[in-house]
Amino acid sequence: MPLNPKRTVSELKELRALTGDDNGAQRVAFTPMWVTTRAWLKERFAGLPVEMHIDAAGNFWATLRGESDKALLMGGHMDSVPNGGWLDGCLNVMAGVEVLRRINEQYQGKPPVTVRVVDWADEEGARFGKSLFGSSACSGALDMKEARGLKDKQGLTLPDALKAVGVDFEKVKDSGVELKNAAAYLELHIEQGPVLLDLDLPLGAVLGTFGVERHAITFHGQAAHSGSTPMNRRKDAFLAAGKMGQEIYRITDRNGGVCTIGSCTTKPGIVTSVVEECRITLDQRHLDAKALATMLCEAKEASERFAKEGNVKVAWARLWQIEPRPFHPELIELCDAAIKETVSKSHRLPSGPLHDAAETCGAGVPTVMMFVQSLHGISHNKIEDTKEEHLELCVTAFDKLATKALAWVTRK
Repeated sequence: MPLNPKRTVSELKELRALTGDDNGAQRVAFTPMWVTTRAWLKERFAGLPVEMHIDAAGNFWATLRGESDKALLMGGHMDSVPNGGWLDGCLNVMAGVEVLRRINEQYQGKPPVTVRVVDWADEEGARFGKSLFGSSACSGALDMKEARGLKDKQGLTLPDALKAVGVDFEKVKDSGVELKNAAAYLELHIEQGPVLLDLDLPLGAVLGTFGVERHAITFHGQAAHSGSTPMNRRKDAFLAAGKMGQEIYRITDRNGGVCTIGSCTTKPGIVTSVVEECRITLDQRHLDAKALATMLCEAKEASERFAKEGNVKVAWARLWQIEPRPFHPELIELCDAAIKETVSKSHRLPSGPLHDAAETCGAGVPTVMMFVQSLHGISHNKIEDTKEEHLELCVTAFDKLATKALAWVTRK
């Protein structure tokens, strides 16, 4: 049974037909469609001498026991956002399935080290607003107090949703035992952005996932009549907030990375009043921790400057933070080599979006990711797509990476 990338593409199309509709993929975590997806995934391991189980956090594992307990992990996530793309997450897992088939055939069911494929539970966080649930529970990073209070749009709590699929929320961190012998983790993913597309390259080696600083910035001014208040007498909270919209681009010009003001709400929010309060959200990301800290410092200094200029006040509140997660340098080299053996030219790039690989990396497992080009540079959308020839190439390159990583793990 040689590697068959065309089979992976065929299986992805089958999954799309099973779990999608005219609006896109509908594999939201812990829903009936997600349960159907899991059952379909288990069927893909038919005929293979693997052990399958669901861990304490609801992550699915398929394990091919090797001569050594040291384990090479491959995986991703089968869940999607509502109306999502057909490749996001599931390509990772299905490529892992195909590579496992090839390794099983090559070593007649007994590779030199154990090989495992994982489907992490609720990577997207689309239903409860908390990404990387299963992998963060496994890594030990999950904030239990925060997660315990999460609710979906219908008011159902995360613990109750987990209970419905047979998972005890209070024991989810027991899943950490799964990483006991993990010697490397590999993940293949669509890029979800336009970098490889703009370079006209099919594949890239990922340097790591961006660190994130996410804050709410609230400017406090004074409500006043929009007709009777002269411009020079106003304490306009929106004026200060508006200046931040341009400043974040200057900050990234100086430091690199990315900054986004994603939301803006005003009070009293009527056409006849100067804005008394304006709340904006700021998302800053960078692969370098010092640069990320500088970006945050510059944004705070700018907000205070704009507040002073407008005779208003400003307050900051952290919403979320994660440090940069650089991937293992030796595995990056192996990934780069695997790509060059497949398509001759590679490109190294950071990942702006977070992935489960960030959690395995944070748990101390040597980690690397491979990206394949995204058409349109778009994901989390039904138009998400990748050329079929690129899908086949990425499975081939990922298999080469797995071969190199298996040898690397064996030598360790």
